[in-house]
Amino acid sequence: LPVALSLSLILFIYIRKNGLSSKYGFKKPLLSGRRMLFYIPLLLLLTVNLWFGVSLNLSAAETVLYILTMLCVGFLEETIFRGLLFNAMLKNGVKSAVIVSSITFGMGHIINLINGSGAELVPNLLQVTYAAATGFMLVMIFYKSKSIVSCVLFHGIFNSLSVFSDESARTMVQRTGTCVFIVLISVVYGVYLMRLPETESTETGKNR
Repeated sequence: LPVALSLSLILFIYIRKNGLSSKYGFKKPLLSGRRMLFYIPLLLLLTVNLWFGVSLNLSAAETVLYILTMLCVGFLEETIFRGLLFNAMLKNGVKSAVIVSSITFGMGHIINLINGSGAELVPNLLQVTYAAATGFMLVMIFYKSKSIVSCVLFHGIFNSLSVFSDESARTMVQRTGTCVFIVLISVVYGVYLMRLPETESTETGKNR
């Protein structure tokens, strides 16, 4: 937690000090909740860690520390992958920026094989797969709404809920099914957002 919190503060101060809050999406979404389907796909995805039982895997103190750490990780990863990386890649075109942001976000989860988390090869590969799909969805949310706030909240809460997941109750079939569900929801929602006008004003202008 001290490491994640320190990095989050450094990044936050850098963004604020250099007037980059708006550029990196720390503002109100430019698309209405209705156009964003009230973020219902995100709410559906938040349930997956609790599908196969709820368990208190850590002590109360450890659980609080874990949740706070995951909230910081959500802020860091979204700011880096959706904010910094995606914006830096836009000069090469939206398509390449979306692809790079999504794929690198997914591939980054391979680190779970060596970071002491105890992840096994096949479950980790499933995580890489659905993380790439989720990355596509999140980058489309950021690109279309111009706001990263919902991405940060979703990411932090999704990771936090994993502390209550009863991993021992999950079979490989269930893990695979969960991966398929996440990929389908993420891709469908991402494609829907991709087809939306970038702002409400853009849509209004076209209707005229």
